[in-house]
Amino acid sequence: MPRSLLAMALGLALAIPAVPAAAQQSLPSPSDMTEAEREAFRAEVRAYLLENPEVILEAIEILEERRAADQAGADADLVAEHRDELFDDPDSWVGGNPDGDVTLVEFLDYRCGYCKRAHPEVLALLEQDGNIRYVVKEFPILGPASVAAARMALAAVEIDRSKFGALHDALMTHEGQMTEAVAYRLAENLGYDTEALRARAGEPDIEARIRENYELARALDINGTPGFVLEDRIIRGYLPREDMAAEIAEARAATN
Repeated sequence: MPRSLLAMALGLALAIPAVPAAAQQSLPSPSDMTEAEREAFRAEVRAYLLENPEVILEAIEILEERRAADQAGADADLVAEHRDELFDDPDSWVGGNPDGDVTLVEFLDYRCGYCKRAHPEVLALLEQDGNIRYVVKEFPILGPASVAAARMALAAVEIDRSKFGALHDALMTHEGQMTEAVAYRLAENLGYDTEALRARAGEPDIEARIRENYELARALDINGTPGFVLEDRIIRGYLPREDMAAEIAEARAATN
């Protein structure tokens, strides 16, 4: 294939940014071609791609990188817009190192299998790193039992924040169905007054907090659990421990 036609094929058909700007300006526009020239051009492009299919993979990789960069930029804007609600909400429980240099926010449901899978990995990261601030957002999306557990959890944070780390762990590691009765039994085992918990959990403002978390998740395009916000990036779904550690390292490097 002639060099100029190959350059035009790559520049116009694949949009790979390898053709210099001056060369791009000298290339003929498809609108300036005759029908015969356009047909010849298409045939040359097809023949080249059949002979060099790896070019298609290269183009796809570039496209995916661009889309990922665009998504990351959009996510950073979303986080900036809702920063106070995410990182400085006084009603959310904060674990890990409250003075950590990076903040990891988790939207979770106590009946979510992937949340339970992520839980020991998140705890291990908090312990090993020692400098992660961890914020829990109650996001009950799996039915009435999830909502009841979330309401109880919000009440427990308010009544005795010092015990909530243990209660959160008990809720996440419970094997079997998470029901309202189970949630309150676990709280009682840790010394909570269940009558006080039930009374507080039934208050309208507790319901309002859950509704606010729904709205916040929707604004961040978090539609399932778990969902994480790590500094200026949004992680939608479960992420293996080693991948999460890598994300934390990148976020720390970007903020320091």
